[in-house]
Amino acid sequence: METLSPINAASASASASSKATTSREKLNTDYQSFLTLLIAQVSNQDPLEPMDSTAFVSQLAQLTQVEQSITTNETLERIETQLGDSGTRSDIMLLGREVLAPSDLITLRDGEARFSYQLSGEATQVSARILGEDGTELRRIDGLPAGNGVRHEVVWDGRDPDGLPVPAGTFQVEIVALDAEDESVFHTTYASGQVERVAFRDGWPILELDTGAEISPDSLISVQ
Repeated sequence: METLSPINAASASASASSKATTSREKLNTDYQSFLTLLIAQVSNQDPLEPMDSTAFVSQLAQLTQVEQSITTNETLERIETQLGDSGTRSDIMLLGREVLAPSDLITLRDGEARFSYQLSGEATQVSARILGEDGTELRRIDGLPAGNGVRHEVVWDGRDPDGLPVPAGTFQVEIVALDAEDESVFHTTYASGQVERVAFRDGWPILELDTGAEISPDSLISVQ
């Protein structure tokens, strides 16, 4: 199992001013000049012979097209930064790999599903609820480890309370951790999934897993 170090996404975005940034600054200046000229023309026009607005409408349409192009270029530059950064792993190489990350979605296959959790406080009782797509509880596993600060692994045998096998599929796991006063203890749930797709949101990569979970590459715990 290969352990990964988190990526500092902020360092990738802290690069020198891009061409798109320079273009946007120039566009803002052009907008201001356009508005100043338009206000001056309207203020000084002859009420009996109003000016033809065709030229201004045309110029405004051109500025809008330029702004759309700049926005597209800014997104492409962020994507290029992510893909071209030699100091980080290529997220594209994660396609088809099994990864472990914070997620409450688990896959039951071959009569088994694995997940883990980590508590951030002292608990007196910990249980796991396996939920179906409609939120129905399919299985409850009580008496789980209550130690905090470490990750506890749990294996579900794929059976319901009556001992009958549950069909393979994707399920949600809900950890119920309570302290001595029956107050909830904060925790993080982890589950594995296979990377099916790398998507980009606002220029930053998102990994889409076969469980349906969407995670940031920064949150990965391990890769198999």
